[in-house]
Amino acid sequence: MAARRPRPGRTLVIFFLGLAVIYGLAGIAQGSSETPWKPALGLDLQGGTRITLTAEKAPSKENLEEARRIIDQRVNGSGVAEAAVTTQGGRNIVVEVPGKTTNRAQLEETVKRQAQLRFRLVACSDRNQGGPCAASTGLPEGLGRAPLSLAAETDPTDPAATDTASADPSADPTVDPSADPNATETPAEPTEEDPGGDGKKWTVQDDIAWSRAPDAAAIAEFNKYTCDTKGVLLTLEGEPADLPDVWDEPLVACSQPEDGQSLKYLLGRSVVEGTELDDASAQTPQNGVGWVVAIEMGNDKNKALPKGSDGASSDFEAVSRAFAGTDEQFAVVLDSLVLTDPVMNSVITDGRSQIEGNFSEQSALDLANSLKFGALPILFDDEQTSVEEIGPSLAGNQLQAGILAGAIGLALVMLYCLFYYRGLGLVVVSSLFVAAGVTYALVLLLSETAGFTLTLPGIAGLIIAVGITADSFVIFFERIRDEMREGKSMRVAVETGWARARVTRVAANTVQLLSAFVLYVFATGAVKGFGFALGLTTLIDLAVLFWFTKPLVSWLAQFKLFNSGHKLSGLSKETLGMDVAPDRKVATVGGKA
Repeated sequence: MAARRPRPGRTLVIFFLGLAVIYGLAGIAQGSSETPWKPALGLDLQGGTRITLTAEKAPSKENLEEARRIIDQRVNGSGVAEAAVTTQGGRNIVVEVPGKTTNRAQLEETVKRQAQLRFRLVACSDRNQGGPCAASTGLPEGLGRAPLSLAAETDPTDPAATDTASADPSADPTVDPSADPNATETPAEPTEEDPGGDGKKWTVQDDIAWSRAPDAAAIAEFNKYTCDTKGVLLTLEGEPADLPDVWDEPLVACSQPEDGQSLKYLLGRSVVEGTELDDASAQTPQNGVGWVVAIEMGNDKNKALPKGSDGASSDFEAVSRAFAGTDEQFAVVLDSLVLTDPVMNSVITDGRSQIEGNFSEQSALDLANSLKFGALPILFDDEQTSVEEIGPSLAGNQLQAGILAGAIGLALVMLYCLFYYRGLGLVVVSSLFVAAGVTYALVLLLSETAGFTLTLPGIAGLIIAVGITADSFVIFFERIRDEMREGKSMRVAVETGWARARVTRVAANTVQLLSAFVLYVFATGAVKGFGFALGLTTLIDLAVLFWFTKPLVSWLAQFKLFNSGHKLSGLSKETLGMDVAPDRKVATVGGKA
């Protein structure tokens, strides 16, 4: 079979089309940015906001470090924002976020939130006017937002995924149809593991039954409170109510305010603890539009589970079997505040589901972050918390000095390549400019979409790319020259030299990528940014080498200036170090040879 003939022209056209798409996406991502076509800079180059948190009591060194780690996860969720989170002394955590912050109060709340997360079943709420709590609300019918829904992330054709429970409690195996829903018999000697005092272990089935028929004492407690427009639980006299959030007791709570409205809930005991949640993320649904929050619960028996629990995934499946297809809801409660109260659309058998509703991208991300990052192990003193604007940690001329250093290095590499490789040096110059263009576009795009901030170490990582890219040219060009010294034409030498050079270059770049990966995963702060920049530029070097440099050399091999070995091509016999036969002079005698 004949080898496929290379088509360098087509490859170059596709490459530049791809580059145009990247710039188009960067332009769209810039939107109404205050500094269009400029990358976001880090703390060392532009300053930002500093928040100093002080613990109420002197915490242990381990608890302080755990709190620092959780806060770092919250503010550096994307991994490249490069906010600095450090401990100071034995009580302080200092958070420094680059750039201007328009909502300092929200940022402060994000970093110090305790995030005691629990999943509870809804017994009564202002949204649902029926049931045993109907007389307690005194609110107009239909108050509240439309509830969200929870769907399984399984194949909808699977019968198990679409199995739904009847809305009729008598058809549900978890409810005893002969039981009196108004029965409030108090057990003689209840214990933590035996709340009923009848020798039976409390299970999630008891939670389901309680949510459908709460006891009179809980309903009376529900009637003692109301919610203001800010989501604060108040007594009927208008005083703030400070109710403890205990996992094995019912809870009266308010929802997050929305459109000047907050709903009141009577919730059962916690059926799933936040520590049992393995993951949460904001996603766009498959074959759909908008945003959902995907959650995944585990069944890790080594975790500290509530007594009576069989693991989050098993308990959640039991709840979904009882609630699927009904209007019954469960609530996600963060620090005694109801974040969301979805209904069940289907049975969730594997712990993986997604919360659906009228989410924006930001609201989905906020809910996912609240679910994903756990509670802080220490409390902070609000009176000693300080928020201030800070300037750049480096002098203002450091950015200009870094850019100047990169420009000088780039110019020296170009001049040397033009002097040594002559015509082929034009390939080096054009490839370096193209690599710089691709890098700039990706930095802009990542600044807007992934929170990437450019610090001085990051700039150093980009400058190193000049040497990496130039090294790729040296290996490729020297392979071509070796092939031509063996007597091959330039067209043949380009293809055979490329076959050998690319193996060497891919191996070298793989090592470079591994180094960048280790720095990114195991380092923190600015060193993590350096590793990210180094890995990004290494990938760009491979892309430029494969889809620009090699096709360009193959295209130039079609021109006589290069394939004839002209002195300006850099591929003449003198340049290659080959012996040149002297001009033959024929002696004549009497005008005859």
